[in-house]
Amino acid sequence: MMKDFDPALQAWSLLDQFKKFAFKGNVVDLAVGVVIGTAFGKIVDSLVKSIIMPLLSVVLPAQRRYQDWTWTIQGKAIPYGQFLAEVVNFLIVAAALFFFVVKFLGWLMHTRQEEEAKPAPPPTRDQQLLEEIRDLLKARGEASPSARP
Repeated sequence: MMKDFDPALQAWSLLDQFKKFAFKGNVVDLAVGVVIGTAFGKIVDSLVKSIIMPLLSVVLPAQRRYQDWTWTIQGKAIPYGQFLAEVVNFLIVAAALFFFVVKFLGWLMHTRQEEEAKPAPPPTRDQQLLEEIRDLLKARGEASPSARP
């Protein structure tokens, strides 16, 4: 049994298996999706931190920026402003994904389904003749015992 064990062959086999796994279309698509999702998350995070939360801090009564909002309990500061920013960030990302994935892509899929549901145009005269020839050849092949393998 030890004679059959070839470390070099096992290593190449493992490398081949890894290549098949890592470079499958689904894995590459997933990696691209993660990278784009991360970039989208950074854009939304910037929108929340740079525009929405400063506007929120103008509307809500406070003397400091929202990041500095804290509760003080028994001398301990609890910074809830940052948590509030993350909640708003999550809600904006969820809304953006909802509108993009559910509404926009749903609209595209609905449009595609409508196009696919349209009845096919009637066959042309050439197509009808080809169908007749096909049917005749098929009937001739079934009737002839020599045509069967």
